[in-house]
Parts: sequence; structure tokens; C-alpha cells
Amino acid sequence: MRAGAILAGFTLLTLPLMPIQAVLVRTHPRWARRLPHWYHRRVCRLFGIRLHIEGGVARDRPVLLVSNHTSWLDIPVLSAVAPLSFVAKKEVGTWPFVSALAKLQQTVFVDRERRGSVGDTASEILDRLASGDNVVLFAEGTSSDGNRVLPFKTSLFAAAKPPERLGTSPPDAVVQTLSLVYTRLNGVPIGRAARPLIGWYGDMEMTSHAWALLKAGSLDARIRVGPPVPLAEFIDRKDLARRSEDEIRRHVVGILRARPDGEFVETTRPNAETVKAARAAPARPADIAAPTKKWT
Repeated sequence: MRAGAILAGFTLLTLPLMPIQAVLVRTHPRWARRLPHWYHRRVCRLFGIRLHIEGGVARDRPVLLVSNHTSWLDIPVLSAVAPLSFVAKKEVGTWPFVSALAKLQQTVFVDRERRGSVGDTASEILDRLASGDNVVLFAEGTSSDGNRVLPFKTSLFAAAKPPERLGTSPPDAVVQTLSLVYTRLNGVPIGRAARPLIGWYGDMEMTSHAWALLKAGSLDARIRVGPPVPLAEFIDRKDLARRSEDEIRRHVVGILRARPDGEFVETTRPNAETVKAARAAPARPADIAAPTKKWT
């Protein structure tokens, strides 16, 4: 009953706003940025997601936001933090209904299989930053189970920090990190065993995963926003990827350990075998159950 009521409310909220957003994208770019932010805050409230935001996204300047990625739920949660758009893989643009929502939020689609597309994507991201947009990059290249941060793929940063021949970044553009952790389910702290209920990764089927998550109950999501750093300060895409990854990993580990922002947390990079296993992890039926006995 809970999941059905949420879906009904989501439909009643979403369908009337879609044509309005389509008109705003063509006629009023400023409002086209703000409406999705307003909409996703209502979606989070409808889903029963309590947001705990530490820090804030810089205003009055273009911002490249680098984030970890756990679930399809990251989209409404991060969109509720500030007006923003996403960089997504090309395949998302073919998913029924999801593609329509992504395009209305002016998502930048990346063809990861065609190396020659980097120049086109770089130009689009640079144009969006120059126009004052906030653009989010999921730098792991895939989603994880939420218990770890996977190594960032430096190739994904080529569009944000391209070679000089492809163009230069807006002089006032900054980079901020978004570290997102789902911390509580129905008020109870989420342990490692229960975290796959939220994480959407491996070969999990989206429809059944979403239905199980909507039935589960209310969630607490904690988002730690890093301080702004001028994009021009980074030497190249590898420097941008390394520094962003280190900061996000420290923040995610700190949130998982319930450490306050600013407290030093020592972290280590995962080895190659761990990364390979995490990226290819299959979804087992038990992964989408809520093993309450193992919560901590």
C-alpha cells in the first residue's frame, strides 16, 4: 500500500509538470533550472527521504559537482540540494520515461564507447558551465553498494578538464564534491548487510529494486558538500580526478563512521581485485531484502 500510494502521488506530481518544464527549457532557461530543484524536493518528501545537508553549493558562478554514485535514488536526492543537471551515459537517453525526465533536466549524455565523442561532450559541458549551470559528474562510472567509493575513471573528467585545443573552462568556474550516504531506514542506522536495499548496482533489475525500496519505509540521506576550488587550479583531468576522489572517499568514510565534518579520517584506495569484484557484483535475491537482524 505504501509503494502504491507513493507511485500514485509521484504520477500526479510529475505528469502535469513535464509539459511546463518543456516550455521553460525553450523560453526561460533560469526557471528551467529552478523547477527541477523545486520538484525533486517534493519527490524526496513524497518518498519519505529526510535530507541532512552539510555545506552548500556556490552561487552566482558555474559549478562542476563531482559525486559518488549509489542508486537511481541519487538523482532526486542530489537535485534537491541545488538546481543542477547531470552527466549520464548515452544509454540513459533510451530508457522509457526516464529518458524524458533526464532530457527535461537538460542532462548531458556521454558516449563512453566512442572516444571521438569527448570533444563534443567537452564543448557542451563547457558551454553549460559558461551559461551558469551546475553540472554533476558521477566519477566512478557506475554505481556501488554504498559501502565504499570506487576508483574514479579519469577518462570521464576529460570533458570537464579538456585539452586546450578543445577549449578552456570559464575563468570563474569552481569544483565542489558531493558525498552522499544513506544512513537510516525507518530511523534505524543502516549496516553493511542492509545497504544493498538502497544501492542499485551490478545486474539488479530497476523495477523490482525500486518497488522493494518504496515499500521499505523512510530514509535519511546525508550529503556533505565540499568547499569550492577554482577549476583552473587543477593541472589536468588526472589531478582533478585524484583530488576529488580522495576528498569524497574521506567524507563518505567519515559519514559512515558518524564523524563530524572537519575531523580527519584516514582512508586507503581499494586494490584492483576489490574494484573488479565491486563493479561486476551480481544482484542476488537476498541483496534486496532488509535483513533487520544485521543492522548495526
